[in-house]
Amino acid sequence: MRERVALGAVVLPFILGTAAAPPSDEGRVVFRFQDPDIVEASGLVVRDGLFLTTNDSGDSGRVFAVDPDTGDTTGVTTWASEPQDVEALAPAGAGEVWVGDIGDNVEERDSIQVTRVRVGTGDRTESGTSYDLVFPGPARDAETLLSNPATGRLFVASKEIFGAALFAAPAELSPDGPNKLRRVGPTLTFPTDGAFFPDGKHLVVRNYSQAVVYTFPGLERVATLKLPDQQQGEAIAVSPDDRVFVTSEGRHQAVLEVDLPESVRQRMVPTPNEPVATTTSKPRNELPEETAQPSRDPWQWLLGAGLFVIAVAVLLLAVRPNVRQRTRLPRD
Repeated sequence: MRERVALGAVVLPFILGTAAAPPSDEGRVVFRFQDPDIVEASGLVVRDGLFLTTNDSGDSGRVFAVDPDTGDTTGVTTWASEPQDVEALAPAGAGEVWVGDIGDNVEERDSIQVTRVRVGTGDRTESGTSYDLVFPGPARDAETLLSNPATGRLFVASKEIFGAALFAAPAELSPDGPNKLRRVGPTLTFPTDGAFFPDGKHLVVRNYSQAVVYTFPGLERVATLKLPDQQQGEAIAVSPDDRVFVTSEGRHQAVLEVDLPESVRQRMVPTPNEPVATTTSKPRNELPEETAQPSRDPWQWLLGAGLFVIAVAVLLLAVRPNVRQRTRLPRD
């Protein structure tokens, strides 16, 4: 019975979210990963003409550089022999990425880590520079790591059914840590990856079935999009030329390009008086003042009510056969 309740709790948010989203863009296949070692692509970055990905937890610390023309791996960066739970990648400038060792399924880690490493064609071993990040309050699971191209600042989204939120790292990270994360605002439930758009004023966060485009730093919803059906779609990336790509866990999975509807693109165009973000060499404080009691996303209240209903239904279904069995009369 516990398994049924847990299944309902996980599936319901995606059913509710999908029902509210417009029809999915099936996506255009750009290429398929040919490397048999890429089995659980959990992060995706598009930089310097390459697609960069990393396996989910269970692999050694590796980042694969893939040629989109062939799908072949052209370089592997080995950065750690035994990471704890790698879940994400984020751009870190030319020839570099941030690797997010940020997973915490049982929510017991004192800190999570991000490491900046070099990537590209050819194999290399990198020690990189690692930084400890600490959530405010209790430990949280996370699979989403983003970097704002206008400032270089890192952000982590917690993977939660209730209370999923975007957290900002300090503008300047200290290798001596700990670097305390600060809550920015709510995101869609159970996020698995995200990325900033090149303007630095919009970002997209996805879960297994849908994606939400937000303004930044206000985190106002621009659009909710149903994503293409995939085996276990977790990764999303936005290229420097403003194109959106997704991929899935599984061997020889496709990388798909997802077209944003023109209506969404129009809503992302800055007004004539709105300044466009420009890349700076030093991170700046682009966040609003933190509120003492951040507001909760209305979707989370809806999900709470829905989860309660589904839990009651599952309990009734589980108990009913036992009641029938106990009240059945013996045959003569």
